[in-house]
Amino acid sequence: MNRRHFLKTCAFSFGALSVGVPSFARQQSTPRKSPPNIVFILADDMGYGDIQAYNPKSTIPTPHLNRLAAEGMRFTDAHSGSAVCTPTRYGLVTGRYCWRSRLKRGVLFPPNDKPLIDPGRLTVAGMLKRRGYYTACIGKWHLGIEWGRDNQGNVDFSKSIKYGPTDVGFDEFFGVAASLDMVPYVFYRNHEPTQEATETQPGLKFPRFIRKGPKAKDFDPGKVLDELTKQAISYIEKRSRAKNPFLLYLALTAPHKPVWPAERFKGKADIGPYGDFVAQVDDSVGRVLQALNTTQVADNTLVIYSSDNGSYMYRLPEDKPDHTQDAGVQGFHIKNHEANAQWRGTKADIWEAGHHIPFIVRWPGKVQPGTRCDQTICLTDFMATCAEITGFKLPDNAAEDSFSLAPILLGKARSIPRAPVIHHSGSGMFSLRDGKWKMVFGNGSGGRQKPKGKPFEKPYFLFDMENDPSETTNLIDRHPDIAKRLEDKLNKIMNNGRSR
Repeated sequence: MNRRHFLKTCAFSFGALSVGVPSFARQQSTPRKSPPNIVFILADDMGYGDIQAYNPKSTIPTPHLNRLAAEGMRFTDAHSGSAVCTPTRYGLVTGRYCWRSRLKRGVLFPPNDKPLIDPGRLTVAGMLKRRGYYTACIGKWHLGIEWGRDNQGNVDFSKSIKYGPTDVGFDEFFGVAASLDMVPYVFYRNHEPTQEATETQPGLKFPRFIRKGPKAKDFDPGKVLDELTKQAISYIEKRSRAKNPFLLYLALTAPHKPVWPAERFKGKADIGPYGDFVAQVDDSVGRVLQALNTTQVADNTLVIYSSDNGSYMYRLPEDKPDHTQDAGVQGFHIKNHEANAQWRGTKADIWEAGHHIPFIVRWPGKVQPGTRCDQTICLTDFMATCAEITGFKLPDNAAEDSFSLAPILLGKARSIPRAPVIHHSGSGMFSLRDGKWKMVFGNGSGGRQKPKGKPFEKPYFLFDMENDPSETTNLIDRHPDIAKRLEDKLNKIMNNGRSR
């Protein structure tokens, strides 16, 4: 990439993020240490349009995320590895597309799930441990657990787990096994449940959608987000007193269903409980950022905020009620809120709304504040980024689809161009993004929007994302040569077993 193109795609945008940025200044810390602490905050189902820094029309207050964007770099063409959560989390932790694993579609469901990360696979946590980091996962795991069992061989959620986050590189784990609407409703610390699952959580409908199942006595779905935030702050306080750097992978459970904001956030957004829940996510981010300040490690901490996929909230026609009028309705009129901004579709879709996500990076003294990058990136790039930052040479059998963002963060051009990004829908539909072109290898959304279609059944779709970001016009009949080139690239990346 030449310098002119780099400056065009990673543009300075000082003053562009004036919406709701807190006025308090970041405290000065002790002299810079190297390498940096790394905090990755992953929201669950937060849309691109939910954050005011990305969508100034949004009335949901997100002052802390706005501040994070103003103090760092905001990526406008970032993508999750999948349009649903388990495969995206696999890609984030391993740097490898999940469709290369045994999970080809959908997500894992406890208690029938099995660990998705093989024992021999290097993860970002395991890699950083080799570089002297102390590592923790706090929040939603959803990558499979080997459960304890009773004498009859049945899963027993009250027993120690046999294989989980602390078996794939994390020194500590505190959180829940999967999505907050999935059993068991129990917190686990490392291998142990914090309480026995002696009660039953009743099933509820949207917005507090949750499945019936075993629950610990003191487990309250409406307090989980606060508890995870509390645990993250405690971890930062503890590790700030240690000599070695730390990794915190904070996987929030919101605004995924159940939409269950704490009582103090009721009415914060004035568009229904979904908006209030997004506001609470922002508050959790703010409290984590404040903990970095208070412990005086903010100046030597790389912070990344993103989401595992797009929002599940639909665009609804004006002649039907929306979430602002009836909390039980899963969607908004465009005039009230666009959770996925201008992107077509919703969570789980191969359309942009399924996987086009917010991605914000703050790294004091390294990332220029108030900047924007328009290059196409993927959450799988996290592992290679951490490798370059810490001087770790990745082996050929790890992080196969990960490309370092370090040059971009440091204001430099990449020496090696990124391979095209492959998108993957909830039902296994593929698309490929190469420059301004996006090609969908199927005849529908591959997710929730109708028609859903089927993978690798024609007609395929070809979109010019530069001139048609909302994917309104299929150009495949006009550009068969481009379609052929993109199909060849998809086949090569899939068959090679790697794109790096």
